[in-house]
Amino acid sequence: MSSPAKPRDLTVSFAVAKSPTAPRILAADDQQHILDAIEILLKPEGYRIDCVRSPELAREALATEQYDAVLIDLNYTRDTTSGREGLDLLAEIVSQDSALPVVVMTAWGNVELAVEAMRRGARDFIQKPWENERLITMLRTHVELRRALQRAERLAAENRLLNAQGLPEFIATSPAMAPVLEAITRIAPSEANVLITGEHGTGKEVVAHTIHALSLRRQKPLIAVNTGGLAEGVFESELFGHVKGAFTDARTDRIGRFELADGGTVFLDEIGNVPLRQQAKLLRVIESGDMEPVVASRSRKIDVRVLSATNMDLSSACESGQFREDLLFRLNTVEIRLPALRDRREDIPVLATHFLAQYASRYRRVINGIDLGAIQSMLQYGWPGNVRELEHTMERAVLMCRSEQIQTADLGLASQRGQAQNLEELSLEAVESILIRKALQRFQGNVSQAAEALGLSRGALYRRMEKYGL
Repeated sequence: MSSPAKPRDLTVSFAVAKSPTAPRILAADDQQHILDAIEILLKPEGYRIDCVRSPELAREALATEQYDAVLIDLNYTRDTTSGREGLDLLAEIVSQDSALPVVVMTAWGNVELAVEAMRRGARDFIQKPWENERLITMLRTHVELRRALQRAERLAAENRLLNAQGLPEFIATSPAMAPVLEAITRIAPSEANVLITGEHGTGKEVVAHTIHALSLRRQKPLIAVNTGGLAEGVFESELFGHVKGAFTDARTDRIGRFELADGGTVFLDEIGNVPLRQQAKLLRVIESGDMEPVVASRSRKIDVRVLSATNMDLSSACESGQFREDLLFRLNTVEIRLPALRDRREDIPVLATHFLAQYASRYRRVINGIDLGAIQSMLQYGWPGNVRELEHTMERAVLMCRSEQIQTADLGLASQRGQAQNLEELSLEAVESILIRKALQRFQGNVSQAAEALGLSRGALYRRMEKYGL
């Protein structure tokens, strides 16, 4: 089979998570022993600490250095009761960088002062003398959120560049995604067939589009086929085409998906659900490049690269006789396994920000960002539907949002309410979604078996899975 002509060079950079630098904290207090205590507490936790004894010195430090968080006293030598100096400093910091987390502290803590500090933009409030574990946990949380938001901004800029070059948006910053990115960049320019595995909603189709966009075939088409959604009676016709008169409704010749992808790439989604009888013909096409339309008198030569995806364990399917082992060998020259979203939580704020921008534009909503409480809720949620569920959640949040930022309540994450719901309290759609999830879990993602147990056709189940972000 001939190879397509090599297109122009295209340089692509992915944001791969690297070992983060030590978080840098600015601490401001007029009492040296307080600063010493902060340094002794936080240095063993891996923080770099800069200590200053006045608001003026804090302003100078902020003007020349970059910090992950600021810890400031509210009362200084000139005024030891009202907190005015600290509140003024807080207001200045927030006006210059609203994403920089500021934790305020004072020995004269009271409710009114705490409320005023939070009103002016403080992320948290702690009273001296503090509890060490609480202060450590507080700073760690705010530093992680700060860095997640910074990654979101950086990835948004990189994605704009990628889109300008015609590439799909592929967002991955967590360490769990580093092997995926490395595999993509190494194998994309090759002609190797790739099997992409992972749970429903993990982004297998996005990976397929990215591989094609980085390949030498990118100027030719990528044809995607949901093989699991094809009825057995039309499987061959859809993939390989048919000639006029092949069956009752075949009034004209039809070009199949493989022929449409000639010179490019065909993506076979849900490959584990291909009927066993059809696997032999699929194997022949992949092995030889010879494709025979239904009832055609002769075969046609095609040149395609095959990318496929499944959430099933195909090795186990081979052992049980449900999948041909020789076909599996042809499909997985290289296997890329995508981690579940719960195993790459660092990407959640980045992905959420991306989907927010996408749906705010689609629905013409002016939304400036995501509240930190909402981000924390998303980080704590289990995401059984993975990235697809997150996308649906952000679309709903954009529609439901009534303020300038997405709030926790807009997300509609039931597990965050902390209360079990009876079936009587759920909508019909919510109950249906729960039953489908349970069926898929019971049959380890086998759509055919889950559909049979639910009394649905496989196509009907796929439509419901798409509807509920599964």
